[in-house]
Amino acid sequence: MLKMKSVSKTYRTDMVETHALREFSLTVDEGEFVSVTGPSGSGKTTFLNIAGMLEELTSGTYELDGRDISSLNDRERSKVRNEKIGFIFQSFNLIPELDVFDNVDVPLRYRGFNADERKRRIEKCLDMVGLTSRMKHYPGQLSGGQQQRVAIARALAGEPRFLLADEPTGNLDTNMAESVLDLLAEINDGGTTIIMVTHELTLANRAKRNIFVRDGQVSDGPPELHFAAAANA
Repeated sequence: MLKMKSVSKTYRTDMVETHALREFSLTVDEGEFVSVTGPSGSGKTTFLNIAGMLEELTSGTYELDGRDISSLNDRERSKVRNEKIGFIFQSFNLIPELDVFDNVDVPLRYRGFNADERKRRIEKCLDMVGLTSRMKHYPGQLSGGQQQRVAIARALAGEPRFLLADEPTGNLDTNMAESVLDLLAEINDGGTTIIMVTHELTLANRAKRNIFVRDGQVSDGPPELHFAAAANA
């Protein structure tokens, strides 16, 4: 599904050169649920942005679903991103002036689906996240957990091959966070590949596999081991 080999990402200014990723190699198979942990500034967000084709890598190779992403132009990258990847953000990123139905509809309009197909997908995804009865509510009328569920429905409506989740429970209390993680686990059980960035050990343990990023490099292993090493560093 996703394969990065010796990926490096360097940010340059007139005075400073910052190596965000260094020889970063990772393979994620179809159907996996992978958590990505690591200290602030370790390269987690850079990895997620490159995986989601929001940023270009400096060197190395990135294959998504068997296709070399690094060789694509901007238009081709946008097409692949819109068709294969769903994004879930910590801040929900809902449009306050639109109701739940229309928030989920926004990316489908960009994809050019007709009205009947959009309606089918929206209703299916809102039912999946348990918000069918709230489809005419506005974001301000929903709890934080409900807003994140809308964001998940929006990500799923495009029927992506995999989801990239950046701190998806960061703005939620413990009970709401557990509810959202239960939903992500259910989605993964249905076959969707998920990569989730988190700072929380308890959330990392909900994934089926954990990778730890530090100084722009990656290692596999139990999250407890890496969290303990980071705390003692």
